[in-house]
Amino acid sequence: MQIPYFNSNNSTLYYEISGEGYPILFTHGASWNHFQWKNQVNYFKNYNMVITWDVRGHGYSSLPEGPVDSEDFSADLITLMDHLNVKEAILCGLSMGGHISLQTAIRYPDRVKGLILIGTPCSNTFNLYERIFVPINRFCSKWLSMKTSVKLQAKMLSKFNSSNYQYIVEAFSMIPHNNWIRIWSAVTRMESKYDLHKVKCPTLILIGDHDYMTNYQQPYIHQHIKGSELKTIPNAQHSTNLDNPATVNQEIQTFLNKININ
Repeated sequence: MQIPYFNSNNSTLYYEISGEGYPILFTHGASWNHFQWKNQVNYFKNYNMVITWDVRGHGYSSLPEGPVDSEDFSADLITLMDHLNVKEAILCGLSMGGHISLQTAIRYPDRVKGLILIGTPCSNTFNLYERIFVPINRFCSKWLSMKTSVKLQAKMLSKFNSSNYQYIVEAFSMIPHNNWIRIWSAVTRMESKYDLHKVKCPTLILIGDHDYMTNYQQPYIHQHIKGSELKTIPNAQHSTNLDNPATVNQEIQTFLNKININ
């Protein structure tokens, strides 16, 4: 029996595998965990090997002491693929998870067959608003209690699916405050705006029609990743795959059908 943990640069990281076939590796958003993808796992495990994992510091994965280096995120993903003897995979991620997947496609292009970016930013200094607001947000995360941060996020992202509230509370509450400060500091410094042209694999970009957190970056990403597709998911906020899982699954399946993964 395979133990669902692997070691990567001083962290012990958790993963799960369901199904058989060509691998799809899902990476969750910041403060969440692998349970985010339950609807995708239940659907795609009938056709593919589905891999989900907890990014360092999230869920059941550990976080070493000291500053968090965002470069470890994509390195961890590749270490997971190596651990599972997966030479190449489809990568799918939301928000932070999308940015990790994006950076993996940029840094390790021979390991990525296709890329699915959901509500994914490519920069934390995209415009003047972000250059002002992101540092303020980072500062506030140090002083807001976890209880307050958890409730604010859960309330904000459960408009279209009320069950999101309980999931977000449970996932976010697994992270100690000191760990969250260090994680968020790293996540909000990830930058890929000027590396998008390095993505050579087929790419699908999905954005919720009510996702005002990242929707202004999607046309730029689409414009700078050659041959990419940009689709809007109706009745969805930033928690897009939780808000409208059926449409997200349909768009992903259509994308996969276009890629030769046999």
